[in-house]
Amino acid sequence: MFVELHLIQNFAPSNLNRDDTNNPKDCDFGGVRRARISSQCFKRAIRSENVFAETTAVEIGIRTRWMNRLIAEALMKAGKEEEPAHAVADAFAVQYSKLDKGHTSVLIYLSKSEIESINKQLLARWDEITTSLKDGKSAVLDSIAKDLFKELKDRTGAPDIALFGRMMAEKPELNIDAACQVAHAISTHAVNMDMDFFTAVDDLQKKEDTGAGMMGMGGFNSACFYRYACIDFNQLVSNLGGDVSVARKTVEAFLRASVQAVPTGKQNSHAAQNPPSFFMTVVRENGSAWSLANAFERPVLPGERGLIFASVKALDNYWGKLTGFFGVKMQPVVATPDSEAALDSLKPARVDTLEAWIQETLDKLPQE
Repeated sequence: MFVELHLIQNFAPSNLNRDDTNNPKDCDFGGVRRARISSQCFKRAIRSENVFAETTAVEIGIRTRWMNRLIAEALMKAGKEEEPAHAVADAFAVQYSKLDKGHTSVLIYLSKSEIESINKQLLARWDEITTSLKDGKSAVLDSIAKDLFKELKDRTGAPDIALFGRMMAEKPELNIDAACQVAHAISTHAVNMDMDFFTAVDDLQKKEDTGAGMMGMGGFNSACFYRYACIDFNQLVSNLGGDVSVARKTVEAFLRASVQAVPTGKQNSHAAQNPPSFFMTVVRENGSAWSLANAFERPVLPGERGLIFASVKALDNYWGKLTGFFGVKMQPVVATPDSEAALDSLKPARVDTLEAWIQETLDKLPQE
C-alpha cells in the first residue's frame, strides 16, 4: 500500500537551499534550468516541524556524531561520576563507529527509546563494565552491544527514523529500510538566477568617511515548486514493530508537517514563508507509485492567471492522461484554497478544507 503526496508550492524571492557556491540549488529538466530544493532539505524541515512530534506523541530521533555525550549525560543524571561516565560512553560509542576527535566518525541516528535502552543496560552492568575497562578489555560492552543490536534489528521507536530510514555501513544490522521516498522539489517552469548586490552601513563611521561598511553579492530566485513523496505503508508498519496505530499517526504527522515545512535557508533575509497552494494524496493498494513531475517536462508559462494556476492545470491534465491511458481507477483526495483552480480530471476528488483532506486520506488506511 502506497500513500503518495503531491504539492504545488510557490515561493517568493528566496534562497532556501544553497549549493557549494551559496546560490540556490538548481537542475536541468525538460531542457531548461529549474529551481531545486533537495529532498534532504525538505526531510529535515518535515521532521523538525513541531507538529510532527505533537501528532505522533513521540519525540523525533537524534542524528549526531556525539552519541557518547548523550550517553555520558544520561549516566551522570543517574548518579555516575563524570570521568567514568565519559569513559564508558566513549567505549560504548566505539561499538557503533570509531571515534574521531572525540566523536563518532559518522552520524548516528537513534530514537529516544534506543538511547534509554542503551543506558539501562549500561547501568545494569556498571560494575562489570568499569572493571573490564580498567583491565583494558571490552568484552562486556561487546556483549551488551550485540544484545541491543538484536533487539533493535529492523525496527525503531522513532516515527521519523521509520519513515526516512537509517543506514550504517559499519553496523549493517542496525540498518532500517526507509518507508518514505522524497523527491527533490523542482520548479514547474524555467528559472533564471537573480543576484542581489547588498551593502551594510557602519553605525560608527564618521560623516567625512565615505563608502559602505561592507558589501557583497547573494543569489536568489523565485519559483513555483512541484513536491512529491511516497510512503510504503506496509514497510512503515514493519519498521514500527507492527504497530498500525502508530503508523497511521506517522502518516498524519507526515502530511501535517509537509504542509507546514518550509526550509530555513536565508529566511532572515527573505522571509519566504509561503504555504502550498495545492494538496493531493493518492492511496493505492497495488501497482507502482506515480510521480507527476512529467506534467512539467514542458515548462509551464504564467499567462494571465499566474504560475500556480498554470501548474495546477498542467498536473490535472497529466493525471487525466495517465489514468485514461492505463485504465486505472483511483480515488485521490485534493484540496486547494483557490475556488477557481483549474480542475477537470481531479474535480470530483476535491474537498473543502485541509482537515477534510487529511481525514479522508487517513480513512483509506487500514485501521488495524
